Amino acid sequence: MTAADLRLERSFAAPPERVFEAWTSPEVLRRWWAAQPDWTSPEAEVDLRVGGRYRLAMRNAEGETHAVTGVYIQIDPPSRLAYTWAWEELDHPDSQVTVEFRGEGEGTTVVITHAGLPDEAEREQHGHGWNGCLDNLGRRVLEA
Repeated sequence: MTAADLRLERSFAAPPERVFEAWTSPEVLRRWWAAQPDWTSPEAEVDLRVGGRYRLAMRNAEGETHAVTGVYIQIDPPSRLAYTWAWEELDHPDSQVTVEFRGEGEGTTVVITHAGLPDEAEREQHGHGWNGCLDNLGRRVLEA
């Protein structure tokens, strides 16, 4: 890992299969994929196969939409998912996200590694966004 790489862990009281589905089902993604509690997820397109593309959009309280796109690199249900990551509105090189779903008892620990971010400021911004998304995942899907 480099200084600009991000690594987060969060545990949920749900089996890996359910958490993996939350990450890969467009219907479920639209319920939680947003960086703030008052933001929405108006779009989620998923072609869940290696080489398949995805596009996820979140809308903030002011009505601005921010979308990320990429290509799936690895799909190993229900334990691992890896994909490229690029914001549509930013001119940055693609980064890469790896999500591990580790079954622990009756729950799951999610480990996110976001590698290839351009600098530490971007790592901090993405850390804030990922934590907000994980909060929404727990609140809107896995605890619902």
